[in-house]
Parts: sequence; structure tokens; C-alpha cells
Amino acid sequence: MSAAAPAAAERPILRERGQREVFCGLTGIVWLHRKMPDAFFLVVGSRTCAHLLQSAAGVMIFAEPRFATAIIEERDLAGMADLDEELDRTVSRLLERRPEIATLFLVGSCPSEVIKLDLARAAVRLGSTRPQVRFLAYSGSGIETTFTEGEDACLAAMVPVLPQAAPDAASLVIVGALPDIVEDQFARLFAEIGIDNVAFLPGRSVRDLPPVGPGTRYLLAQPFLGTTAQALEERGAVRIPAPFPFGAEGTAAWAGAAAAAFGIEELALRRAIAPARERAKRALERYRPALAGKTVFFMPDSQLEVPLARFLASELGMVPIEIGTPFLHRAHLAEELALLPAAVTVSEGQDVERQLDRVRAARPDLTVCGLGLANPLEAEGLATKWSIELVFSPIHGFEQAGDLAELFARPLRRRDVLRV
Repeated sequence: MSAAAPAAAERPILRERGQREVFCGLTGIVWLHRKMPDAFFLVVGSRTCAHLLQSAAGVMIFAEPRFATAIIEERDLAGMADLDEELDRTVSRLLERRPEIATLFLVGSCPSEVIKLDLARAAVRLGSTRPQVRFLAYSGSGIETTFTEGEDACLAAMVPVLPQAAPDAASLVIVGALPDIVEDQFARLFAEIGIDNVAFLPGRSVRDLPPVGPGTRYLLAQPFLGTTAQALEERGAVRIPAPFPFGAEGTAAWAGAAAAAFGIEELALRRAIAPARERAKRALERYRPALAGKTVFFMPDSQLEVPLARFLASELGMVPIEIGTPFLHRAHLAEELALLPAAVTVSEGQDVERQLDRVRAARPDLTVCGLGLANPLEAEGLATKWSIELVFSPIHGFEQAGDLAELFARPLRRRDVLRV
């Protein structure tokens, strides 16, 4: 930690409450349903919910995705229909058509929450009559959450059904949805370090869930999994404090924290990660000339903002002006906050008009924001980066460090080309 940087507990935080610009939590289904091919996500919501998912996923006419929407009609909203009976009929039709479904997530939405439809109770009732299918329920409502919290709610719903590990069984669980290629890389990395009993939540099958118990240690791969972390700790698991695995140094510190927790010697750790770490550093050097010294402003959107700002500042020499995040979990981000430049403003929550005023006053080289703000800012001559692309893209780990840097360099190149 730099001597000039305040400790995480001491760093002042600008807290804002006002109008927000966020995506709906249902968006998480787009990457979760790809990660778990034997699961199905049934949203209980409106036609707007269905259109959102189809647009976000880019569903083609010939595709048969593993998600759908049980449409709440006007008669449902008016209380003229028995919603439990309606849901039972929809689920029966779905399982007749898709008998291979092993786990069915009932996903709440703004409309289902407004009418107080108890999907957790419905999941228990449906499971009692269809024992071949595991029913789980969670909320993807966008009323009070940001879009990545849909993943947090989904994984938290899975924790109660995880198998109980033996009291003396030591294991490591990596928590957070990762692309299969990144999961494979991390599995090889930890095997080379000397940690053999490694599992992932979620894994590639909801039938194969990692056991959890007092001997379980877990590493967060995503900073937005606060509810899932709490649920795991209630099962006896212990979090390994660490920065997040973005960039060469972030990934090295993340893996090093796990190695220390499992008693791996420092020399063995360095030997195991050295080749990949050096490849990552070389990949980043290609982008440093384009990014070093450039200013960046993060609008609150995905909760990835703090670790990504640390990566840009410490590994590529960018200058963060403000790092906005929808919610700041100080304990989970303590290591990241300590590595940020002392002068940067960290803000939690959003008053979008005030924040836009600060963006316009600062005129940063790059603004990271949601889709709804990007086009207006581009029209004002500001280069922008869609924050949602950082969630959909493989960006974790040593091998993706260069790809992550490329995502930030690309809009600056585009701006330079358009100026010519």
C-alpha cells in the first residue's frame, strides 16, 4: 500500500442519493444461463421483462434459450386470477416441453414484487410435486438494485442447497460466474500453486454443487456478491481477503492470498505464477503508452468500478478522477481501496444530474458509464466505455489482462480516429 493512500476505513466516501441510471437485475440471467446449461430461468414478470431479456441476449429466431417469461397479464394484476394456479400451469407446460431441466429458477421482477407474489413459497410447493426438478427462487427486480445484483441473488439462493462438507475437509471455492475458459485457467493455476481441492460457484452444472463447511475457504471473483458471501459464512465458510483478479498484479495478489491461507510457501507461489504473470505484464505494456496519464471517470453501474480503477491506475498509469459505485462493501473492497491513489474521489450511490455536472466540469479522457448515459456524453464530445461490456467479457486473470486493457484503449482510439 502506498504511504500516501489512506487506509480503507479512513478513506472519505461521497454518498449520494437521488435519481439513478441502472440496468435491471434480470440482465444477469443472460450470462448465468450460459454458465449453467442444465438450469432454466423463468421470469415471472411483464412483457417488458421479456423484451429486455430478448434484447440483452440477442436471441435469434432459431435459438431456444434456457430462459423465458411467465407474463403477468392485466387480469393477474387486478386480482381476477389465481396466480399460483397460473404459475403451476406455466411450469407444467414448460417441463413437458423441456424435460431435461434439472434446476428451475423462479425469478421475481418488479411486477411480481408489486403484487406480492411469494415465489419462494411457490418454489417449495412446486418442488413437492415434482421431485425430479430442483426449484429455487430469487429476485431480479430492478426497483432497488443494480444489474449485477441479479447474480448475487441467484447464487445466494443456491447456497442453502449446497452439500454439507465434512468438518475436517479443507477446500477452496471460487465464488462468481466466470467464463469456462477463465474457470479452466484458474483451476490450472491453483493446481500449480499446490491447492488441489478447488471448486467453483456457480460451476458448469447445478447438479455438481461444491460442499461447504467449516473447512471451506472462499475467494470472491466478483465484488458484488455481498449477499452470497453472507450466506456462505452462515454455512461456516471463511472468506479470504484479497484484491480482485484484474490485471497482472491484481491476479497475483488474489492467488497469493489463497496460497497464504493454505500454507503455501512464498517461493513456491512465485515459481508457479511467474510465467503467466510475466505474460500478463508484457501484454499490458502494449497499452500503457495509450493509457498512461489519461484521466478516467467511473459512473456507478456494475460494482466493478473500484477494482477496475485500481487496475487502470496501478498497472496502466491512468488517473482516476472519481470512482462511482452503486454500493461500496468496505470489507470486501478493503484491499482495493488501500491501493487507490490518495486524491481520487470515491462515491457511493448516485445523484445522476450532480454527477453529470462533475463529469462535464472535469472533461475526463474516458468516462465509464451505462448505456443510457453513453450516447449523450458522446454527443458532447466525451469518449465513453459501456460498463456492461466489462461484465459480459472475459476480463479476469493473467491471460485476459491484455484484453481488459484493450477494452479501455479502444474508445480512446476511436475518438482519435474520428478527430482526424
